[in-house]
Amino acid sequence: MITTKNDVLLLTEELVRVESIVDTPGEIEAAKKIFELISEMPYFSNRPDQVFLSKTNDDLFERYNVFAFVEGTKDESNKKTIILMGHLDTVGIEDYTNLKDVACNPTELMKKLQTEQLPDLVKEQLDSGEWYFGRGVLDMKSGVASHLSLLKFFSEHPEELSGNLVFFSECDEEVSSKGVLSGLKDLKKWKEERGFDYVGLINSDFVAPLYNGDVNRYIYKGTVGKLLPSFFITGAETHVGSSFEGLDPNYIAAELTRQISYNPALCDRHLGETPAPPISLKQMDLKPNYTVQTALSAYMYFNFFVQTWSPKDVLTKLTEQAQIAFESAIKTLNERYEAFCKLSNQPFKQLPWKSRVIIYEDMTKSLKEEHGETFVQHMSKFKSNLIQDESLDTRMFAARVVEEEWKWMKDQSPAIILLYSSLYSPCLELSGKNKQEENLISALNKAIEKIQPRYKYPIVSKNYFPYICDMSCVSLKDDDESIQTVIENNPAWGTKHYVNYQDIREINVPAINIGPYGYDGHKRYERMEIEYSTEVVPEITKEIILTLIG
Repeated sequence: MITTKNDVLLLTEELVRVESIVDTPGEIEAAKKIFELISEMPYFSNRPDQVFLSKTNDDLFERYNVFAFVEGTKDESNKKTIILMGHLDTVGIEDYTNLKDVACNPTELMKKLQTEQLPDLVKEQLDSGEWYFGRGVLDMKSGVASHLSLLKFFSEHPEELSGNLVFFSECDEEVSSKGVLSGLKDLKKWKEERGFDYVGLINSDFVAPLYNGDVNRYIYKGTVGKLLPSFFITGAETHVGSSFEGLDPNYIAAELTRQISYNPALCDRHLGETPAPPISLKQMDLKPNYTVQTALSAYMYFNFFVQTWSPKDVLTKLTEQAQIAFESAIKTLNERYEAFCKLSNQPFKQLPWKSRVIIYEDMTKSLKEEHGETFVQHMSKFKSNLIQDESLDTRMFAARVVEEEWKWMKDQSPAIILLYSSLYSPCLELSGKNKQEENLISALNKAIEKIQPRYKYPIVSKNYFPYICDMSCVSLKDDDESIQTVIENNPAWGTKHYVNYQDIREINVPAINIGPYGYDGHKRYERMEIEYSTEVVPEITKEIILTLIG
């Protein structure tokens, strides 16, 4: 064994005790803690230039990534390099309610949980002593602790490496991936200056059961991609006493949610694996205050996972879904109006509304053609002023831009405008399409075969990590047309939001995810299984390292 489970467990607790909620100063403290832990290792005490904090670029917050590397001495001419990656931030702790004060103190939290009424499975696992509870223990500080233990081992045994081992702990995984996107520049710099040849990346984000009764421990050879399709919906305002004389955009939004949320027809199934269907992440109107007039517009966006569909494919599919929703809303509205007319002894006449769905790129193109430089300059100035409002995230910034652009449309009849309003996280797939991928797959299979007899539950490899993950930002298969679709349909692009996808192309390292196992990531009873997370995970990871660069 490279270490004992207690070593990884102690590291986990030490990291969890630093409350590193995303977009808070705690992220800085977590980065400093990891930096200190590495700097105290004898290897790095003698080589302080091989561990450093790296400030993120173009970020509203001050925060840092942590980098370190060990140079193997077995064959110093070998530049093959493996990256160990894991994020240091967590989600918030509001879900712990009365236990917020101990959410980041696993020992105290578990004592207090003993006095609470718990679901049966949670109670059973807590009493067993084989599970560890607390914010971040699963997502994903035990994964970072596993990587730290490996960094320590190989720093003490560089003679076992014919190549180099890079440790990369990134901030801001939970919101905008500023950490990994900034870190690409550091990886690129090492590639150019030190000749590092990145042959594989091992991420350590958490894994969980996929269904009730699932006992498999999964390792993922890639990850789903993610888009945030968004809808700006305009209606026709009216006094609430004359409700059928207008068209409420909230009503259309409700039908759109019904049509898209949980819809399995919008699951991008591939290689026998099916990602979760889209689900609504926000639905609101843009009415600033109370009046008895219906809203002028509404705004909503959905999480959307992809495995093979391009950003353009998703726009096409959602245009169809929006048309269906709009037509259904109008049909139901006419039926209700007719029923109302009968009740109130009024003559019924078909309402004038027609379905109208516009892709954002098409709308801006038509506005530029119609209004020319006047429109372009107006919007440039509008965005420059709007970006001063730090209360707006990229998603709401995009909504305000579309709201302003809509004012320039001559045809103001109700419409759904489809756009993207946030980061596009590309899908990453390990298919064996080149020698690097073949080698990583082979090393993974060999490691599972060696470690499986020591562990009672099946260790199973799958193709797509089913959650949002920073592995999306280390390799890119999308062509230029796909990326251009993202650019042309995001109103925040180039002002509030920008991603240099070329940086991803230039790293383009095959990646897998070997992470801690547990339940309830992002929930009150977040917990990880100690044996798998602190023993099996580092052992499998070590075997892959030795196969590829040992």
